[in-house]
Amino acid sequence: MKNRQNVLAAALTGLAPAVWGSTYLVTTELLPPDRPLLATTMRALPGGLVLLALGLKLPVGVWWWRALVLGILNIGAFNFLLFFAAYRLPGGIAAMIMSAQPMFVVILAALFLAERIRAIHALACVMGTGGVVLLVFRGTASLDTIGVLAALGGALCMASGITLTKRWGRPEGVGLLTFTGWQLTAGGLVLLPFWLWLEDLPNGLTGSNVIGFAYLIILGAVLSYIVWFRGIERLPAVAVSFLALGSPVVATLLGYLFKDQTLSALQIVGMVVIFLAVVLGQPRPAPPRTLVSHLPDQPALEQERSG
Repeated sequence: MKNRQNVLAAALTGLAPAVWGSTYLVTTELLPPDRPLLATTMRALPGGLVLLALGLKLPVGVWWWRALVLGILNIGAFNFLLFFAAYRLPGGIAAMIMSAQPMFVVILAALFLAERIRAIHALACVMGTGGVVLLVFRGTASLDTIGVLAALGGALCMASGITLTKRWGRPEGVGLLTFTGWQLTAGGLVLLPFWLWLEDLPNGLTGSNVIGFAYLIILGAVLSYIVWFRGIERLPAVAVSFLALGSPVVATLLGYLFKDQTLSALQIVGMVVIFLAVVLGQPRPAPPRTLVSHLPDQPALEQERSG
């Protein structure tokens, strides 16, 4: 029963990275051009404020700074570094570097969650990174040092966010919607000054822009992060980290379906390798229990009857 619950929890949690994989397509096709910080801020802050209004509950005591830290790691700093790296690095290099995130979680979970480092997790990390390389790498490319550091920082932010969310859990009496609202609001408030400082306000919004922002707020933030944090509560941190590898797979498939991008045999192999890495990263099924009979053996039973 426990194994089935883990499979269902992993399948549901994996929907969040799948939705996040559609962010690039939605941003390029529906939102105002060249405003990634506008997209990330609008994705987090409005939904967070709505959830706060619905929950009518603010953090108390230590949870003021914990909510801020989680909001920065899971949403604010992570999204800022991810988009910054995407602008500084060519092609899918940022995605390749971000694929190191499960390796960071394996290490952090061993340090802070007492989750044992397993050989199968190390193998899954190598397979996950290799699969992403096959999926997104396009020939040789010069690497920008600042962009590489930003991508590594984004991977470390996400890994730290997963680990601390698992370690701290959720305060007693606080629902999952309110807990998600705290983090979205904190992350959005951190992003807000960077957006206002680095980007211009759009001249106006079209109908497509409104649809795009609604998609990012409702699906890309509120629902997906609720599902994501629920998964962190129910699954080991390492297992959740591997599910994030689904984002580049979905982004590649959507690019093929809607933007006339090619899908090569190597990319298909990469998707298969990523899928296998995700499966290897999930909790192992518990071995079946051996049923030991407490009935006396047949010779002893016959001797007792004859006696």
